[in-house]
Amino acid sequence: MPDNPLDRAHVRGIAFTIACDIHPLQNVRVLQYLKRNFAASQEQTDDWYRHWVGQGLLAIEQMVKPKSGMFCFGDKPGLADVCLVPQMANARLVNTDLSQMPTLLRIESNCHALDAFQRAAPSAQPDAE
Repeated sequence: MPDNPLDRAHVRGIAFTIACDIHPLQNVRVLQYLKRNFAASQEQTDDWYRHWVGQGLLAIEQMVKPKSGMFCFGDKPGLADVCLVPQMANARLVNTDLSQMPTLLRIESNCHALDAFQRAAPSAQPDAE
């Protein structure tokens, strides 16, 4: 986290927007609820997921632009990057158009180049299928 309190608040804002506003809408329980209680098809559920993750990541794109460097805030990875990387993977699960998010794509690429992110990837876990 940055030393400056305003910068720390900025980083927390990015992380919390991802963790609290975007991610909960993609929770398996929520998606199952759509299917069970509203008879949503898989296509409808994917459209719903794609809409909300796309809207959320567009907002994150704007939030990170002013203070990003190699990562969401400056040139060291931090809390916001740890939240961003899995969310980008989730977006791809439903073929979300990420073309309007060049800053996020660049940051994601920089994160994937780091050993810690590579070791934390779901596919690198012992129980990965």
